[in-house]
Formats: sequence, structure tokens, C-alpha cells
Amino acid sequence: MKIDLTDTTASKINKALVKGRRAIGTPAVGMVLTLVIVTDEENAYDALKAANDASREHPSRTLVVIKRVSRSPRDRTKSRLDAEVQVGADAGTGETIILRLYGEVADHAQSVVLPLLLPDAPVVVWWPVNAPLDPARDPLGALAQRRVTDSYAAEKPIDELRARADNYEPGDTDLAWTRITPWRSMLAAALDQIDCEVISAEVQGEQYNPSVELLAMWLADRLHVHVRRGVSAGPGLTEVRMLTSTGPIRLYRPAGGLALLTLEDQPDRAVALKRRETAELMAEELRRLDPDDTYASALRFGVDRLGGGSSVGVAAAATASAAASSAETSAAPASSALALAPALGSGSGSGSTDDGDVDRPTPAQMPAVKKADTQQ
Repeated sequence: MKIDLTDTTASKINKALVKGRRAIGTPAVGMVLTLVIVTDEENAYDALKAANDASREHPSRTLVVIKRVSRSPRDRTKSRLDAEVQVGADAGTGETIILRLYGEVADHAQSVVLPLLLPDAPVVVWWPVNAPLDPARDPLGALAQRRVTDSYAAEKPIDELRARADNYEPGDTDLAWTRITPWRSMLAAALDQIDCEVISAEVQGEQYNPSVELLAMWLADRLHVHVRRGVSAGPGLTEVRMLTSTGPIRLYRPAGGLALLTLEDQPDRAVALKRRETAELMAEELRRLDPDDTYASALRFGVDRLGGGSSVGVAAAATASAAASSAETSAAPASSALALAPALGSGSGSGSTDDGDVDRPTPAQMPAVKKADTQQ
């Protein structure tokens, strides 16, 4: 059921919700959260479709905030709020309110959204595109316990990651991080199967894909090893290779559906590692609303601290890292690092960044990692 309201108010919208629920015979409210989607007309349909699909797992009241651009100075002085209320089959398993803000009211969207939030329920704000530089201090973001952005949708994804690191607050998250959850699970499970020491690693994927950068930063942050960021034709994230004391570990996904996991002295195995839709990513994010300290720590590691360039430069960087550890243990890691060039520089999907990446610091020159503040 759909109810259109023109030049309306939040009070009239709430009355329309009650009227719609009674008309379809479901007066009880069984929703667990409020999802606020801040977007534009171009991306509203796709975002709302993903939210409705995710609502099958998380029944929610979805508020779509669309700030309409006024064409003339006269229009900008006229404030108007139009709304479309959807209940029943048209709104998934919850309720949907599409809000179109005109004129000055577009600068005060939080005043419109606040009376429509579910009482005593968590609030999640999602920016599918054009997220603010500091989501926690955005007027709408300040209403939420969880703030979801997508650096992949930004014009300059790598600069977006840097901005997210500078302005991170507990509760911030990124769908680029959510996309690599299966990869992180698979790599952690692979390392659990063998007793080894990881010497170095390489992550390969599309050049401007923030998920590839985040996975590389996560490995470098958690394993405290040199991680090289390589470039491949994609799609998305294609390969992770780790050089360990017992041999190489390789997780390779050439087409975006099925991946091949290779461990030393074990048969190769095919594993499901498909590229997930936005609805699946949002459903995962809505399962937990507490701060993600692992994401914060990986994000703050910094894109600029990842290795790049030729495999010779990677071998030299790994050798420097091994020499800086201790006199007693430097010999073995250094000799392993010399084998890094053929191990990481060959095989399907391999690539290299431009020559400027060779000047990136070695692990021995890197400053201490800024960890997430768990006290916040």
C-alpha cells in the first residue's frame, strides 16, 4: 500500500503510517531498527531495493532522505516536504518512508527525520553515495549508533579511505570492508591449519578498489609483516599470496565466483567466494551494531604504508624488516625474503604498481601503528 503526501509534516506522516497499517490489518509494529538512507534521486531506487531485501532478515523502518536541488533562487526560499509512505508488500517486511526535501528544509533534514525514528530502537544511517567527510559529526549521522559509507562509490576511493581514517569514530563502517569478510575468514582459516610464521604477503586486485587496500592493511596490521599491493585486471579482489616459513599460501579468484586455495603439502581446493550484492552486505552490517575495532585498526594502518613497485623492491623491504628484528633471528627471515621476488612476482593475475611506489617506506622505517581506542 502506498500513500502520497504533498507539502506535508512529520505529524501527518506518522498518522499516514498508522492508517496504512490498519488498512492492511497489521497494526502491531515488529521492527528492530530504523535505517536512514541519505541519497539522491539517481541512486534512490537501487538503495531502497537493497534495503528492502535486507529487511527480510532485519525488519526495519526505512527512511529515504532525498534532498532535491532547487532550480532558481526563488525556489530555494520555499521549503516543502513531500513524502511517500509504503507499508505491506511494497515495503519488504517493514515500513518505508521516502522523504523529498525542497528549499531550506533540506539543510535541516535531522529535524524531519527525528520525529519518525522508532522509539527505543537503534538507528543506522547509510550513505550509498556522496558520504560526508566526517559521518559522526554530520547532523543525520549524529542520530545513529552505526554509520555506513561506501568508499567504492567515491570519485577517488583511496583519498576517501584516508579521510575515513582521519575522521574515524566508533560506529563508523564501510561496505568496502564488508566485501572482504569472506576473504578474511578464508585466510584466517588457512593459517589455522598450519603452524608457520608469515614472512610477507601480496594482495592483488583492481587499481582503484578500496577493498583491496583494506585487505592489505588488515594483513599488515594483524600479522606485522610487509604487504605488497599489486594491480590486476580484476574483477575486484583477485588474489592473496603469503610467503610463510613452511611454504607459500595462495588464495586466487580469477572470475569472481569460485576461488582456489593452495597450501603447501596439501591438495588444492576450490572454495566459494562470490561477489555479493549490496543487500547481502547491508544485511551483514545490520547484524552487529557495536564498534568494529578490527576495521578501525586496519583503517588507521594507512594506505601509504603498504608496499608496492617491483618484486625486487619488495624483497629488499622484507630483508630490511628482517634485519631490524634481532641479530639471532635475522638470518632465516632474510633468506626467505630473498625468495619473495619469484614467489610474489609470478603466476596468474600478477601485476605491479607504478614506479613511484618503490619509494614507500620499508617496515623498519614505518612509525608505530595507531590502534583503535577501545575505551570509547
